[in-house]
Amino acid sequence: MQAYVLRRLLAVVPVLLGLTVIVFLIMTLIPGDPATAILGSYATPENVDRLNKQLGLDKPLVQQYFIWLGNLLQGDFGRSYSLNRPVLDEVMERFSATLILAGTSLLLCTLWGVLIGIWTAARQYGWVDKILTLVVLVGLSVPSFWLGLLLILAFAVQLRWLPASGMFAVYGGGDLADLLKHLVLPAVTLSVVATGVIARLTRSAMLEVLRQDFIRTARAKGVSELKVLYGHAFKAALVTIIPVIGVQAGFVLGGAVYIETVFQWPGVGRMLVQAISQRDILLVQGGVIVVAASYVLFNLLADLAQSWLDPRIKT
Repeated sequence: MQAYVLRRLLAVVPVLLGLTVIVFLIMTLIPGDPATAILGSYATPENVDRLNKQLGLDKPLVQQYFIWLGNLLQGDFGRSYSLNRPVLDEVMERFSATLILAGTSLLLCTLWGVLIGIWTAARQYGWVDKILTLVVLVGLSVPSFWLGLLLILAFAVQLRWLPASGMFAVYGGGDLADLLKHLVLPAVTLSVVATGVIARLTRSAMLEVLRQDFIRTARAKGVSELKVLYGHAFKAALVTIIPVIGVQAGFVLGGAVYIETVFQWPGVGRMLVQAISQRDILLVQGGVIVVAASYVLFNLLADLAQSWLDPRIKT
């Protein structure tokens, strides 16, 4: 097991290096001059040249990358132009809010997706299977940002049951109950598509397991259907389901960008939108690197959990 974990950790290193190259190159392809955007009305040719030299943007592209990568390896993500504060401090402050939203969404989509998948597999071609499958397909087809606007219109504007935006109330609040009230709409919105994906793949994995000989043997011995489903079939299907959950963890992190914008949630996604509009390249790079590295970490944990459940994977 230790050798397998070491191999997986070593495999992450080139992935992260490739990630830094992609993020750096994408930022260079964005049209416009960062120095001009920073200076605004003071962007005379002399001031632009002076700022480019201060920021190191006058150096060759390859040299810029290795300077940035060297600083990155030392934990120095640079300084935000627009906020005038260290990028890492700003990203980590926002990342905690994104983790709350993404973690809640992942918990919801995993719980509902797995339950729906098990129910539909246990009642294949029945009315429960048909109804839940239709609901899942509708959930997969609905754009998340549009669903978020509908939920705001229904539950915040019309019914006034839940707040429409933010993480806490502007006046008062600030406690756990206030956080949970603000968390309901964005978390549900973000979890809908991932729920559909997990439900469909859980159903497929369960149907495959339910057709195997050991399930028929368990039923022939008189084992209760509940124990067959959850004690035998689900345990065997979990090896297939866990990697899907790891992928969906990355989906909810990425989807937080537009969901946070719709609900004005103060996370990394909303920060990235603002940083892109202000051409704050270092802040964008720092935010993308942290989110992408978290995605890689989630997939690594899913792989390790899968190998723990099925020792054959190690070989």
